[in-house]
Amino acid sequence: MLFHVVPLADWSADPGRPYAPASLDSEGFVHCSADEAAALAVADAHYRGTAGPLLVLCVDETRLGGVEVRWEGPYPHLYGPVDRAAVTEVREVRRDADGRATGLVPRA
Repeated sequence: MLFHVVPLADWSADPGRPYAPASLDSEGFVHCSADEAAALAVADAHYRGTAGPLLVLCVDETRLGGVEVRWEGPYPHLYGPVDRAAVTEVREVRRDADGRATGLVPRA
């Protein structure tokens, strides 16, 4: 399982198409994390000031079709858009009053 942090607004922007964050165009890949703890660290470091709900997508790499997964250091990167069928669960990042990520909960 791979984990990807994304604001709800970005995940919801075009639900009829594979998910392709801005990093896919600018860097050539989708940033992921190897586990929940790493995803929370990413949320805390890079999304603390992001308004609105923040999500973590749980991505089953066996469902990505032809998208290449490369482990670069401790982080997996996806070299292509994420087929929404590969997302097996969506969790919401719980944040404290200062915006720090404190945990993940299932999103209905």
